[in-house]
Amino acid sequence: MNYTRYFLPILLLSLVACKQQSAPADAYGNFEAIEVMVSSEFGGRIISFLPEEGEELVKDQMSVTIDTTQLYLKKIQLESGKASLSSRIKTLDAQIRANRVQMDNLEREKLRIDNLVEGGAATTKQQDDINGQMALLEAQIQATESQKASVYAERKTLEVQIKQAEDQLMKCAIRNPITGILLTKYKEAGEMTAPGQALYKVANLDELILRAYVSGNQLSSVAIGKEVRVRFDVEEGLEEIAGKVSWVSPRAEFTPKIIQTKEERVNLVYALKIQVVNPGSLKIGMPGEVLF
Repeated sequence: MNYTRYFLPILLLSLVACKQQSAPADAYGNFEAIEVMVSSEFGGRIISFLPEEGEELVKDQMSVTIDTTQLYLKKIQLESGKASLSSRIKTLDAQIRANRVQMDNLEREKLRIDNLVEGGAATTKQQDDINGQMALLEAQIQATESQKASVYAERKTLEVQIKQAEDQLMKCAIRNPITGILLTKYKEAGEMTAPGQALYKVANLDELILRAYVSGNQLSSVAIGKEVRVRFDVEEGLEEIAGKVSWVSPRAEFTPKIIQTKEERVNLVYALKIQVVNPGSLKIGMPGEVLF
């Protein structure tokens, strides 16, 4: 039986695979991830910081808690001031109601005096007196209404300040912005932190970016959205996965020292980013190769 016709295709496929595996790369680079620096908007003592480096954090997971004692006391003070103003508004409302009752009585008295003046039983001075009392009482009512509006505005300001304090209290419980791996911790529980100071760094390692470099002659082979092949080192040799070009630099730069030999560092190259799905073996900083 002739086995050649069965094994020859397999042998040819193996040789082609080896040739593809050993084909020279078109570009070289290193893998990187989109790293997010997490910080607090407010300063204070760190009460808790439970996650450790290397742990996977999920989005919106509470990771760090800042001491909120002073903010809480400030909120109580503002709420007390608001309650005092509300009580003051009730007092002014009662005063306005009393003035309105007094105004109704004066209006009835004015009607009676007007009738008496028409009949000659009362003097115009009595009529002028009652009109003056009514004008003075109306001015008092307007002044009280104006005072009440001012207190309302003051209470509105306190309500805004209370909401600001509540927002600050919520932000003292820092939540993780993305799902990813905690790469580096810069603070520990018990330490002090300042507004904007980095607490830790997190990155999503499910998708990585290979930052590679190409010469000007290769630019025609590169376009955003182009599908490429990416290779990286494994124990058995090289592993190949699919990638997609997501960015091409608009300007040239000198070849990074970590990429090329000493003689080639003087060449001008263009950086590009290639998105790849991490099969689980890729790490930040690992070298990679690109085949167009």
